[in-house]
Amino acid sequence: MDNSRTVSTLNDLLNITNDRIKGFSKVEDKVWETSSSLKNDYDQMVRESQTMKSELVELISEKGGEVDDSSTTAGALHRTWIDVKNAFGGENAESTLENVVFGENAAIDAYEEALEDGNLCPQSTAIVSGQLEKLKSSYAKFETLNKSID
Repeated sequence: MDNSRTVSTLNDLLNITNDRIKGFSKVEDKVWETSSSLKNDYDQMVRESQTMKSELVELISEKGGEVDDSSTTAGALHRTWIDVKNAFGGENAESTLENVVFGENAAIDAYEEALEDGNLCPQSTAIVSGQLEKLKSSYAKFETLNKSID
């Protein structure tokens, strides 16, 4: 297996995870007044994101790769769009949760693609699969809450 392809795929997932972490910082304190029961789930997602990031960095280093600790252009554009939308439409729990669901869905798609492309070694596949399950779990929680607000 070519380590450079594995490292490249892992760095892509690291960039997505960084997007997730930055996106969560935009959510903080925006929905807790109307959805305080979600705070624990949100805090868990933030902790999981940090753990996922650490795991990816460790894998990249173990493969002899250089860690690309940036985020994606698409993620930056999405966060800018959120800022513009909030500036003109006001911040509300519904739009904030829609943004979380959108971001989680994009992360799931990226992880599934990474698992399907065949560039990961068995160790990386196991870790990325576990991270994908965490993403799917958080997506389900926030999608259910988002639908209940609609």
